[in-house]
Amino acid sequence: MGTGLAYLAASVTCSVSVGALLKAGRTRGLDARQAIFANYIVASLLCWGLLRPDMERLLSTGEPLLFFLALAVLLPTIFLALARSVTEAGIVRTDAAQRLSLVIPLLLAFVLFGEVLTSQKLLGIGLAMAALLCLLRKPAPAAGSYYHGSHGSSWLWPLVVLLGYGVIDILFKQMALAGAAFSGGLLVVFVLAGVLMLLYLLLVRARWKRSHLLTGVLLGALNFANIYTYIRAHQSLPGNPSLVFSAMNMGVIVLGTLVGALLFRERLSRLNLLGVLLALGAIVALMPR
Repeated sequence: MGTGLAYLAASVTCSVSVGALLKAGRTRGLDARQAIFANYIVASLLCWGLLRPDMERLLSTGEPLLFFLALAVLLPTIFLALARSVTEAGIVRTDAAQRLSLVIPLLLAFVLFGEVLTSQKLLGIGLAMAALLCLLRKPAPAAGSYYHGSHGSSWLWPLVVLLGYGVIDILFKQMALAGAAFSGGLLVVFVLAGVLMLLYLLLVRARWKRSHLLTGVLLGALNFANIYTYIRAHQSLPGNPSLVFSAMNMGVIVLGTLVGALLFRERLSRLNLLGVLLALGAIVALMPR
């Protein structure tokens, strides 16, 4: 179990580090668009080198191109929204919103597919909604704080992150149900996302800078390491999927809170801290049984 927990700790650290890197970069004039483009190039190379995707199997399954295109558009778009949310609303709110996005597939299953919601799931959804209301209430910034988000942005961008990652989760699950090889599908999505970001940057005539691209290299390494170590944690703890699920989500919220408050001096009211506790409670309630 020690190896699995080590992978989990690494995955949590990499996930929070992505947000910290984006926030630190924006204070230094980082062009998140260029960094995210480089991120997908690096992630594609690492995916190819470490996961060894079976492309023949992927092609033989006849996967619908729609899944790949939808994810290729959504991933960089929501990544940009995440970068904006980290800057405007802070790491604490952004990480919590990203992790609470797990309620979106549950609500969709209930509304569109008539799935019966258990009392446990209803409790989790209720706690998640209450957590969001508490987390998105922004305290007045203190003098000298690094926190510069406008009042409207303090709730808008975390909500975009929550909805976006919820939809992305649904698309990945649907792709898996359709029989796609995970590593091959992931590689295709990364490559397509990188191509689309490149076309966008060329269209807007971005002023390329080495510093933005180098930040993107580190971003891509952290982003892929988060995915890779999470997969390895599941492989190392095959009999404990609930432990991996809950520890990952709760760990990101707790570490994100500490990093945001201590490193970036994000101000949190008592109501915000209550929101963090409610978010942890929601994740416990929504743990797979």
